[in-house]
Amino acid sequence: MKAETTPLTIAKSNEEIAIIPKMANRHGLIAGATGTGKTVTLRTLAEQFSSIGVPVFMADVKGDLSGLPYPGGENVRITERIEKLSLKDFVFQGYPVMFWDVFAEQGHPVRTTASEMGPLILSRILGLNDIQSSVLTLVFKVADDSGLLLLDLKDLRAMIQHVGEQASQLQKQYGNISAASIGAIQRSLLNLEEQGGDRFFGEPALNLADMMQTDASGKGFINILVADRLMQSPKLYATYLLWMLSELFEDMPEVGDPEKPKFVFFFDEAHLLFNDSSGELIEKIEQVVRLIRSKGIGVYFITQNPLDLPDTVLGQLGNRIQHALRAFTPKDQKAVKAAAETFRSNPKLNVSKVITELEVGEALVSVLDSKGAPTPVERAYICPPHSRLTPLSPEERNGIIRKSLVFGYYEKSVDRESAYEILKEKAAQKEQVLQEVAEQKKQTKALPSQTGILVSAVAKSAAHAIGSQVGRQIIRGILGSLFSGKK
Repeated sequence: MKAETTPLTIAKSNEEIAIIPKMANRHGLIAGATGTGKTVTLRTLAEQFSSIGVPVFMADVKGDLSGLPYPGGENVRITERIEKLSLKDFVFQGYPVMFWDVFAEQGHPVRTTASEMGPLILSRILGLNDIQSSVLTLVFKVADDSGLLLLDLKDLRAMIQHVGEQASQLQKQYGNISAASIGAIQRSLLNLEEQGGDRFFGEPALNLADMMQTDASGKGFINILVADRLMQSPKLYATYLLWMLSELFEDMPEVGDPEKPKFVFFFDEAHLLFNDSSGELIEKIEQVVRLIRSKGIGVYFITQNPLDLPDTVLGQLGNRIQHALRAFTPKDQKAVKAAAETFRSNPKLNVSKVITELEVGEALVSVLDSKGAPTPVERAYICPPHSRLTPLSPEERNGIIRKSLVFGYYEKSVDRESAYEILKEKAAQKEQVLQEVAEQKKQTKALPSQTGILVSAVAKSAAHAIGSQVGRQIIRGILGSLFSGKK
């Protein structure tokens, strides 16, 4: 295993180009057109971080990263690259890997609770407009005030239905609650469930500390989220990764400026994160990227063109690897020129020209020096990965999963009492009260005033039995319906 402060060689031209571990949490960018070598670069960086004991997270959007646990050597082009770059001490090796899968098919289940995801991120998943998003925020507020846990989708559905039914009482405290917005949220939840989103929410929720492990030899675990199926819903994929990044930001303590990152997070297909995002969400992302480095987290965005990212985010990415871009149209040419201008210039390179000529596996590279300043851009070949490029067989993958440190824990789902169960019980108690009142009315010929006294007594008894704030709201609903019939 490499020393923790050893520079991580990622590319080679005339000289080796290396990322300084202390500067690795200043974030980074891997960009380039499809088929230019971004995935291999991602793998190389992940291996280098793992080798100094830094755990890594990455999403496998194409299904070709699973070979990381086994040594390489089967690919002729890798062997040729080793010889071309004169990498004399190069050794093929595997790395410790954990597989994760929100659908629980090819890795450990990845779940969160609706409360942990929160209304802002959930609104983006559901595709809500500003008014609908504000109503969803109100639903979460009512749940918090009522002490109701929102763990899974059935909790959220029950809570939304409850707020819709109690709108007339709740709006006195929380403001207007649009029936149309309640309906739109319910329809969006149904659509999410049809996409398999019901599997995302529940317990045990993912503890990100479980990803931040090292093996017996001191290598950091490479956590691979199986995302080929998840990518069929691009917004869902991007928002789920945003939630993970937000959780890291919330959970990790401040560590200042460590000698190496505590964790490195690779965000593949990063452009999906910013498509159709509200200004509020983009501001939140920019804030997370800006502040998370002080918690020892390095974030590396992977996308086709640097211009896919907002300037406020792009300006914070100090370590940059730019693979080839194509310039077939005037729009492409303008994008190439703009991408070239994001690098610190090198008088020896015409970056705008070179960026369209790069071979597969070749890139323009600029990293941060020991003082945190970007180095002049260099044209270089990315160092080849040490692990196997061929994907694992199902049997090999299952073997890795079953040997995992967390195997058996996330595989067992837990469904404890939460909003759904409590509101269901309250609804049953409400129905019982109505039946008791109806029965008493049948059995007595009391005058209207006496009937009112009887109804009040039954209602008080039920309220005492129910006891909670939600129960009191339900009782108010019963009284309202009864007395409205008397008017």
